[in-house]
Amino acid sequence: MTPAHPPRYLRTPDAARRVGLSPRTLEKHRCYGTGPAYRKLGGRVVYAIDELDAWVELGRRSSTSDPGVGTVHPARRGLA
Repeated sequence: MTPAHPPRYLRTPDAARRVGLSPRTLEKHRCYGTGPAYRKLGGRVVYAIDELDAWVELGRRSSTSDPGVGTVHPARRGLA
């Protein structure tokens, strides 16, 4: 049976899978402020699917000389 409404939010492991990162890398992005927006629901961290997709689109380029419209920083301190 398929749910009536598809999920709008993903927990860290599923969100990481969706964007092609490890859960640990997504956690680092969250700690350093370089990742997608997230929400805390009780003690759980969730990511809105549309915001994950928008964050990934910031890194979209059509060639190596394309400056793009945004930057997806590596998961490191001091880059946010």
